[in-house]
Amino acid sequence: MDAALRKKIYDFIEEHGLRKTAQRDAIIEAAFSTTEHYTAEDLLSMAKRIEPSVSRATVYRTIPLLVKCGVLREMDFGKEQKYYDPNFVEHPTHNHLICVDCNKIVEFEDRNIETLENCITKRLGFSPASKIIRIEATCDKLKSSGACKNRGKCD
Repeated sequence: MDAALRKKIYDFIEEHGLRKTAQRDAIIEAAFSTTEHYTAEDLLSMAKRIEPSVSRATVYRTIPLLVKCGVLREMDFGKEQKYYDPNFVEHPTHNHLICVDCNKIVEFEDRNIETLENCITKRLGFSPASKIIRIEATCDKLKSSGACKNRGKCD
């Protein structure tokens, strides 16, 4: 995990009168040891591999702190649960494509989308404050050949 990111998180935690604990350390380490999106339950499993004493309650209390700190983004991908994006700090303008066949989440960035968003909002009399683009799509490989290497892996 990047030292500047770690400092930002621990400064934020300290400013809010919270202690540095082994459980919280494990959760933070797990949260930023992957580039994949995860649920709170996924994070609990990852953190328990680092520190077996991590509790579900501590995970559910730590996630909002990381979101409020601005280092983790809560995402709604139209599923039953929220997902968390650990790549937000390094790539704040990325977007998401979600395969409706296997649920794989693919991140992408494109300057043209940003330009188009700015043009649309200006034309309609707005200034962009934030944006989230989520494209749901079907797998072309699955359509054409009847097989997708990711089918069943991401469910």
